[in-house]
This record gives sequence, structure tokens and C-alpha cells, in this order.
Amino acid sequence: MKSPKLEVKNLTTSYGSYVVMRNINFSVQSGEIFLVIGGSGCGKSTLLKYLIGLKECPAGKIFYDEIDVTKNWESFCNKFGVLYQNGALWSSMTVAENIALLFSEYTELSKSDIEGIVNLKLSLVGLNGFGDFYPSQLSGGMKKRASLARAMALDPDILFLDEPSAGLDPISAARLDDLILKIRDTFGTTIVSITHDLESIFKIGDRAIYLDGESRSIIAEGRPSDLRDNSTCSKISNFLSRRCPDHSPE
Repeated sequence: MKSPKLEVKNLTTSYGSYVVMRNINFSVQSGEIFLVIGGSGCGKSTLLKYLIGLKECPAGKIFYDEIDVTKNWESFCNKFGVLYQNGALWSSMTVAENIALLFSEYTELSKSDIEGIVNLKLSLVGLNGFGDFYPSQLSGGMKKRASLARAMALDPDILFLDEPSAGLDPISAARLDDLILKIRDTFGTTIVSITHDLESIFKIGDRAIYLDGESRSIIAEGRPSDLRDNSTCSKISNFLSRRCPDHSPE
């Protein structure tokens, strides 16, 4: 079996002395779409901050291609892309300028070469001709796609998505799911997505881990449909079937 693209060993996530998750262990294989799921406030987005180096690990290690990056994030920051929940586009820059900024920071490409690549990335996400638009001129779905184009700018090995369909109508969310699948299938990109959108979970997810805020641990891992249909844990089956727990009095 091939070594994993991403491996997390005994990771603890926290805010100061408050522990969010303890001793997290999981791995992500190259080319798969791996989901982090769980109820609100369980620590999904907090985990993402550790995976992309925004928070220092108080305990545990994170490996990319078997290399420990826990204390060496700078050499790997251009090897992954991130789609933030709110898009995080610079409002004072056009869409094209938002994407081009990465090439100015991390490459020595000429202005004309950068312009050509930016147009290619915009075409990939269905925004050809929108490079001169500002984020405020785009719809919610278009902003997500523009942010995805920026996340894919440097052809990353691994792509992180933080609640990609949040705030989108069902049609826009479905189109974004299709685009995520297209990126994986076309480029072989490994994708880790933080999500609670059930349609997306079953449409794009190869495997998922379920974070439980009560036990502060991963309580399930597997294919989303298997977790829904075969889990003996009511938390997981209720979450994936959109069933409310029965709190009726005896």
C-alpha cells in the first residue's frame, strides 16, 4: 500500500488550556476526497488550522509525504491550497489580481505568463471573462469558484476546503461539488474537506472521520454511506440521516 499523502499522529488541538480534541490519528491517501464531519462546535475548523499550519501543535505530529512538517511549515506552504469558508478574497483587488498575487509571491514568472495562467484557472472554474470583476460584483457561488481558482493557482498536491458549500443555494452547491470532483479526477489532487452538507458528503466523499465534541475524539471513520447505514452509534446515524434524537419523556 502506498504511503499516505497526509498523516496525523496523536494530535491534540486546543485553545490555550482548553482542549478541543485529544490524540487524533488519521491518514489521507493520495487522490482521495477525505471529509471531516461532525456537529457544530466539535472542532472541525480548528483541526483545519493545524493542518495548514495556522496553529502550532501542542502535541502530536503532522506528516506530508512522510515528512514531518510540524516545525517546518514554511517549506510546504506552497504545496497546498486552501478554500476558506468566507472565500477570503481581497476586496480591493480584482479576481485576477487575487489569483496573480500568489505567482508574484512564490514564482519568478513574467507578467504575461502569469496573466495566461490566471485566465486558465478562471476558465477551469467557469469564470472565464470575470477576471476584471471585484469580489463585491460576484454572486456567492461565483465568489466560491473564484476562491477555488486561487486555491488551485499553484497546482497544489493537496487542497483544503472549509465548509465549501456554506451560504450557497442547492444548485450552486451542486455545481461546486461537480467542480471539486472534476479537479480531483482531472489533476489527481488530494482533497480534504470540512463539511456538514449531507448532499455533498455522499456525493464527493471517499472516506470521512466523525469528530465528537463530547468525547473530544474521532469516534468513526469510513465511507459516508457505510457510516450512515451500518453505524451502531446513534450520534453518527442521526447526523447522517438528518434525524433528531428522541428526547420524549418516558
